[in-house]
Amino acid sequence: MAGKPARPTNAIDQTRRMLSLVTYLRERPGARVGDVARAFGITEDELISDLDVLPLCGTSFRGGDLLDIDTDGDRIWWHNPDDVAAPLRIAADEATALLVAARAVSTLPGLREGDRQALLRATAKVEAASGEAAGASSRLSVTFESEGGVFADVDRAISERRRLWIRYYSPSRDELTEREIDPIRLVSVGHTYVEAWCRRSEARRTFRLDRVAEIRILDEPSAPPEVELRDLSEGLVQPAAEDPEVVVEVGPGGRWVAEYYPHDSADELPDGGLRITLRTPDPTSLRRLALRLGRDGRIVSPPELADSARQAAREALAAYDGLDGGGDGDGDGDGVQDRPFDRQEQGL
Repeated sequence: MAGKPARPTNAIDQTRRMLSLVTYLRERPGARVGDVARAFGITEDELISDLDVLPLCGTSFRGGDLLDIDTDGDRIWWHNPDDVAAPLRIAADEATALLVAARAVSTLPGLREGDRQALLRATAKVEAASGEAAGASSRLSVTFESEGGVFADVDRAISERRRLWIRYYSPSRDELTEREIDPIRLVSVGHTYVEAWCRRSEARRTFRLDRVAEIRILDEPSAPPEVELRDLSEGLVQPAAEDPEVVVEVGPGGRWVAEYYPHDSADELPDGGLRITLRTPDPTSLRRLALRLGRDGRIVSPPELADSARQAAREALAAYDGLDGGGDGDGDGDGVQDRPFDRQEQGL
């Protein structure tokens, strides 16, 4: 029966399952959806989701080298198994890159021992087939940034269903906070994130791994409440209709905002800029956007957010210029010259 999974799997488990699925389907042309789902212990919805991804995989990005797999909802058909069955031949530079990456991944802290041993066996086979390229790769090494260790710990916590303690940097508030979270899944949308139930806020939250300053796997079991997994195909940030509305006006140099921020409307302005209406659950997070835009944009509404951005701009300028509140020659005593869309207007 189709339905939501009782417990989401992590990215490594899904990759392992999909690799097995290719072999399974090759040996069973026309296999029934229900039979395959039962064989892999997943729901039909999860299986269909995997089948949506498989046609993007293959020996290259050329159309004929991709897996031509589809389903009519009842049976699964693989139309070109023989076309992609030829042994894959890789060039010396490709073999070197693969071996260096495999050795680096095998050293990640938190990697399950079974996965580590499987990776090392696969690496040995590639080395044997690579000849001189294997020798060249042994002279290279890769050191992962901290996100690699965080990823491994999160993946392990999801696999073992254990709670995590993290120190997390929130850029919108410019502060580090300590939280206990029950991880739900790892997702990659530009950056890598963990979607989790945050015990501090008692709500679902998404944390970017490169903003995790410290992490520990706790002995306490992870027990997130049943939540419906969001469809992230259209991006991580998906504003809701009930979120507060914010209006931002940008000049020609700020038109990129309409490309990077989901918005309700973007109306042309006479000077070549845009009047952008968007929604966000946390309007204060847009103060950083306003400061980044500088003279290329300003917040129009709500008024309290515009005032807050104006104050943040003044404080930033005061810190930059070393102003001490003395006169600025315009008579208002705020220490900032009132020049439209110049320094005082940065971030308004």
